Amino acid sequence: MRHFLTTRDLTAAQFEALLNRGEEFRQGADSDALSGTHVGLVFFNPSLRTRVSMEVAVSRLGGTPVTLSVGSDAWAMEYRDGVVMDGPAAEHAREGAGVLGRYCDMLGVRSFPEGKDYEVDRREPVLNAFARYSGVPVINLESPLDHPCQAMADALTIREQLGKTTGRRVLLTWAYHPKALPMAVPNSFLLGAARLGVDLVLARPEGYELDVDVVRAAERLAAESGGALTVTDERDAVYEGVEVVYAKSWGALADYGEPEAEFTRRAKLRDWRVTEARMARGRNAIFMHCLPVRRNVVVDDAVLDGRRSVVLDEAENRMYAQQAILEWLASENR
Repeated sequence: MRHFLTTRDLTAAQFEALLNRGEEFRQGADSDALSGTHVGLVFFNPSLRTRVSMEVAVSRLGGTPVTLSVGSDAWAMEYRDGVVMDGPAAEHAREGAGVLGRYCDMLGVRSFPEGKDYEVDRREPVLNAFARYSGVPVINLESPLDHPCQAMADALTIREQLGKTTGRRVLLTWAYHPKALPMAVPNSFLLGAARLGVDLVLARPEGYELDVDVVRAAERLAAESGGALTVTDERDAVYEGVEVVYAKSWGALADYGEPEAEFTRRAKLRDWRVTEARMARGRNAIFMHCLPVRRNVVVDDAVLDGRRSVVLDEAENRMYAQQAILEWLASENR
């Protein structure tokens, strides 16, 4: 059975085909690939863009979306095996995912990390439990380590804005946020952008390194596509000559599971913010962010509201990228 859990297991040809099909959907292409099917969308965490864009994408392909928020309109769910379920969870993923797989033809799952033990979180236990027990194809709608739907939309946006991407300079920069956030989006952006043949720069403060396996995979993908990946803790000079600025905050891997230490570290980094002055050092650079974004914390109003901000185009492209993913997954599992 074919799932869509990460972009890492896509071939270069599959990645390119999905981008091309996403572009066709953006141009108005029609498809009834999900006619007569039901797609369950299971959210363990809040969502705006992912939920609505997936519901619309399923509907546009002729399918019926069924959305559940775990813990509110569905039972709280346990995923660990062998535990005594005398806590808040009334259902186990073995039964919950299994039942949903009997009702639905495909499932999408969003589950954030617990933020206590990185080795546990990086194994993505909730997502993998659904892939193991549901019996139907599963799409990752964001997990502790990955957000492949966002990665496809981001790559689609860069191609839409730049045209030819080979050799273009792209910056992924850490940004201040009042609390530690998951690493799924920066991980996924790194993996997706690395396939575009760009000169990719990852700028982050000391302690905010990304997962070593993700970085190695991105380095390999960049080399295969004719690009390169540079990692630095430089905050200002990295903007020189860039054509894309992607801002995102994430928690310090060095302090994972230690919120007080992480808060102390991040409190000193408030000036890691995207400003007009920094953007001006680029080559008419576009600004990207997955949203939601904290204004005048992550990025200044002047940048976010400026003519080079493409955050709404990027959000719209989630719908087209997901149409391509859903259609492909339906075809792969016929």
